[in-house]
Amino acid sequence: MTNLLFQGRDWDFDTLRRLHDATEAIAKTELGLDMYPTRIEVITAEQMLDAYASVGMPLFYRHWSFGKHFAQHESTYRQGLMGLAYEIVINSDPCLCYVMEENTATMQALVIAHAACGHNHFFKANYLFQQWTDAGAILDYLDFARAYIARCEEAYGQTAVERLLDAAHALQSQGVHRYPRKRRPDLRSEERRARERRDYQEQIYNDLWRTIPVKKGRARESLDEHRRALLELPQENILYFLEKTAPRLQPWQREILRIVRNVAQYFYPQRQTKLMNEGCATYCHYRIMTRLHETGQIDDGSFLEFLQSHTNVIRQPGFDDQNFGGWNPYALGFAMMGDIERICTAPTDEDRTWFPAIAGSGDPMAVLRDAWANYRDESFVAQFLSPHLMRQWRMFHLVDDPEDPELRVDAIHDERGFARMRRRLARQYDVAWTEPDIQVVDVDLEGDRRLILHHHVANDLLLAESDTGQVLQHLADLWGYDVVLKEISAAGGTVLKEHARSATHAFA
Repeated sequence: MTNLLFQGRDWDFDTLRRLHDATEAIAKTELGLDMYPTRIEVITAEQMLDAYASVGMPLFYRHWSFGKHFAQHESTYRQGLMGLAYEIVINSDPCLCYVMEENTATMQALVIAHAACGHNHFFKANYLFQQWTDAGAILDYLDFARAYIARCEEAYGQTAVERLLDAAHALQSQGVHRYPRKRRPDLRSEERRARERRDYQEQIYNDLWRTIPVKKGRARESLDEHRRALLELPQENILYFLEKTAPRLQPWQREILRIVRNVAQYFYPQRQTKLMNEGCATYCHYRIMTRLHETGQIDDGSFLEFLQSHTNVIRQPGFDDQNFGGWNPYALGFAMMGDIERICTAPTDEDRTWFPAIAGSGDPMAVLRDAWANYRDESFVAQFLSPHLMRQWRMFHLVDDPEDPELRVDAIHDERGFARMRRRLARQYDVAWTEPDIQVVDVDLEGDRRLILHHHVANDLLLAESDTGQVLQHLADLWGYDVVLKEISAAGGTVLKEHARSATHAFA
């Protein structure tokens, strides 16, 4: 009697059920994964392209940019210049996993192991997702957001809503809270709170704009402190600041800004855990598919098909390869997970020196589950990248100083270079280092209401002139008055550059 879950390339929905049950059993009993219940939906290539266009979300509001992205992806796909993902997985409860109907049975087994087990566990376990996302309510919230924006289009016109979304999208990377607040956003209550906000008289705004000038002395200093406290300055979440404080925005416009920043906040943990998330899912699918083969649930042909796909996923071009575009998160993440397994089961003296807490522990899954729960990319690399892996991958650190006509190799995979390379690589995954630190620092409420922002320049990297001008124009239009952005040296505090824009199409 055969133990095979399927034979050949074809599959049906009963096959998907068997594959899910078999992979889930291995994930829970042998890997110790903790997962949300899974809902698997089969979609066409066109639906996958549509999901690409709307940042992978199954329910989303309409915007012209999504149609533009769909047309671009479709044209490239039809010309054979790009492939499509085998799956898309949503951080929701239940975990929503979309699989392509064109996948073979083997690929369906792979994507279920990868997404419905690996990603699913990471979404549920990792502390960033626990702090920042509400998996049980995100789908309901997206449904509310889509309906709300559609109602705004009917009430105020599609052009007005599109202009507002254009401006909000331009600022969405500066529309997140980067540090935990008092409580996680309760997305289930957003619709009710939206109705309450429409009825609210915005007392804080009235207090701010009624401020009576006090010209000198301690009273003036006290007033400034009180004003900054009311405005929560300095404020790095620019969309939040505009939603709460912009003097000319209507309640429906504030609600749309809130929608955009809530969605941006939902994706914030994913921006910090790309390496770990994909590494976790790739390691899990490799372990699960290997176990399915060992237990006779998939045959040799299917296992070879899996290995070919897996090898393509973890391919890492060399630095001198024309296809090199940085570290492949699937490749480096999977390699680090496998290296942790090696350190736990067969450590060297070097491993015992570098990783005394886990070397030889004999329980790699416990170490991995702890890492998946309590680290993000930057801290994971800083803690677990080993000299063994740096040598194996022939890592080195290259310094490209614009003041120096020649490149300099600053560290290589030797005793002196290991720690330095690990710090430098970890920094590349630190959003505090890779994304600009821009904050609203003050606003002249008593005069021309000019908004003042500071960019704290790190590593002497100024903002791109053209992009800064366009985004600052969107900010000025949302604020309704002049906006000034000063780029401040992190070292000396001097102003390196100044940008200014005036509102040209202020929202009202």
